[in-house]
Amino acid sequence: MIFQNVAQALDTIRDWKKDQEKIVFTNGCFDLLHLGHIDYLTKAKSLGDKLIVGLNSDTSVKKLKGHLRPINDEQTRSTFLSSLRMVNMVILFEQENPLQLIQSILPDTLVKGGDYTMETIIGAREVNAYGGKVQIIPFLKGHSSTALINKISERYG
Repeated sequence: MIFQNVAQALDTIRDWKKDQEKIVFTNGCFDLLHLGHIDYLTKAKSLGDKLIVGLNSDTSVKKLKGHLRPINDEQTRSTFLSSLRMVNMVILFEQENPLQLIQSILPDTLVKGGDYTMETIIGAREVNAYGGKVQIIPFLKGHSSTALINKISERYG
């Protein structure tokens, strides 16, 4: 399921919560899907029943990563993510950070990757305040979009 904004997704999320499904939320650019992403999303999904991925729009990726990114547009990235069996929902967002999305969804568990600390995770304070959990999943070494882009540039640049 792909939604262009959180308002479109809220009815489905409310139904999941009514059915006492545990909601896990993560977010990111997911520009070039690689083994590290698959590992991370699989581990995130294991923390609950439904995995929602907040996906940075093309505009927000450019602000975060620079004018050469994203490599894949938001339609491609959201289609790739939604086709993964561990991902139950993808929600696009325009903001540079997912706080508004997290405050709307109120996930049971907020998940971020190993380059974050509890102090740097946007939404951690809010999720902890209502009794949710915040988890950090270590990265799979040697697998990142930036490393992949650099490797391609070195070989074919």
